[in-house]
Amino acid sequence: MKHLKTLLILLVLTATTAVGQTKKNNFEISKSIDIYNNVLRQLNMYYVDEIDPAELNESAINAMLEGLDPYTVFITESQIEDVKLMTTGEYGGIGSLIQYFEGKTQISEPYEGFPAAKAGLIPGDIFLEINDIDVSNKNSNEISELLKGTPGTTVKLKMQRPGEKEPYVKELKREKIKIDNIPYSTVFENGIGYAILSQFTKDCARELKEVIIDMKKKHELKGFILDLRGNGGGLLNEAVDIVNMFVPKNKLVVYQKGKVRENNYNHYTQHEPLDLDIPLVILVNEGSASASEIVSGSIQDFDRGVIVGQRTFGKGLVQNIFPMSYNTQIKVTVAHYYLPSNRCIQEIDYSKKKKGNVADTLEIADTLGKAFHTANGRVVYEGHGIQPDVKIEPTMASTITMHLYAKNLFFKYANKFYREHKSIKSPKEFKITDAIYEDFMQFVKDEGFTFTSESENAIKNLEKIAKAEGYLEEIQPGLDQVVATIEVEKTKDLIDNRKEIEEMLETEIVSRYYYQKGRIIAALDNDPELDKAFEVILNQEEYNNILKGTK
Repeated sequence: MKHLKTLLILLVLTATTAVGQTKKNNFEISKSIDIYNNVLRQLNMYYVDEIDPAELNESAINAMLEGLDPYTVFITESQIEDVKLMTTGEYGGIGSLIQYFEGKTQISEPYEGFPAAKAGLIPGDIFLEINDIDVSNKNSNEISELLKGTPGTTVKLKMQRPGEKEPYVKELKREKIKIDNIPYSTVFENGIGYAILSQFTKDCARELKEVIIDMKKKHELKGFILDLRGNGGGLLNEAVDIVNMFVPKNKLVVYQKGKVRENNYNHYTQHEPLDLDIPLVILVNEGSASASEIVSGSIQDFDRGVIVGQRTFGKGLVQNIFPMSYNTQIKVTVAHYYLPSNRCIQEIDYSKKKKGNVADTLEIADTLGKAFHTANGRVVYEGHGIQPDVKIEPTMASTITMHLYAKNLFFKYANKFYREHKSIKSPKEFKITDAIYEDFMQFVKDEGFTFTSESENAIKNLEKIAKAEGYLEEIQPGLDQVVATIEVEKTKDLIDNRKEIEEMLETEIVSRYYYQKGRIIAALDNDPELDKAFEVILNQEEYNNILKGTK
């Protein structure tokens, strides 16, 4: 009885404290709004130049949210279409990726079967005018807003194609653009099914289920690989439904905890599974985040499949979108989510964000977090994303390859190649020949390509230090000799690094003829993580030992 009385006193004190805190917060909110309104009113009346209240208001809101986390954002009326794209994978437009480079916005990759591709727009085409509006100096975000619109409406484009003197004009009818959740799936010759999931938007779980069912009808599958590399996440319920394909009904996949009770929610599998026994590998990397981590982390916690690749991004936060006045919205982080082992994989604690004079800094622990256990007793850790069961070190591109990419030379050469060749072999068959590579090297030379190596940067830093210490005059001849040697070696880089340069060039050229699907097929030909996934599935003993924690 004494313990019950003490408990009741504690509950009353807690409730009283919460009410008091709420009243204090409400007062501070009213006070802040009043001050803000007065500031805006004074600026409107007395500031020397005319102000744009809407622009100032948006800047103020964004500055306020900047102090929280990068996922809590204000959504203006003009950005509603972007929200629709995030949740449904659909928008009204011409169907093309665009990029801003060297002061111009251009087509980077049209989507197969949509208005841009059907009208003959190709990568490299530069935007000059949209509906008679000069856009030659506008960035990709500004042009994207002009290209989007209600399906069925028309948009007139004036474009400049590199290599041609005169611009051309096309009138396109906007369509509902649906970005594929599953841009590519196949069953390889070894009997292993594969699907790449690019996003977690509406119906992606249903689509993936249909793909696997079709594979099982036509093939005797030896295993299945789900590729979540680069998938930044999306809808949580879709992630739960995907896990449900491989684990029994009524299993807790993920639960979320927030400040408000309504945001504390347990997400269970609700359907009978598709397949409880098929060997399963999930490919992940540092770009796999949020819903991708729910799928890979839950599968890992249930010991239902093997995770292969690199450590994932580490986003264990849940966002809700709330409608606001004047057709605006706000996306707010409302909870942390926790996997079946009870771990949260959030990498950064934004509540510990520190304010600095120059920029905000965040403390990130450099050690593993608290240990948890999977169903089979394997140790997994909180924080720091999902640690793969089989780690594959990422391939680091050479300095010259990174500089070629940064200067858009793969992109430019692929455009040139496309203009000069009407067709190529299939994505699996097309290869860079000696003649093509020699032409590429000449193209790079004609473009005046140069780059500064890390060694040269180090020498420049050494010269500064040596000068300050009074040694430069004595060591300069030796440094000059090293620089000369580096210059000679740099001329060989295109030859020495041909293999990795060829791989990037190959996927870029293939995409001109076979779009995104072709790019994926070409890239899978040289994929060490996919090769490891094959190895794990086809070696049943290794697969089982990994899941038992005996390997």
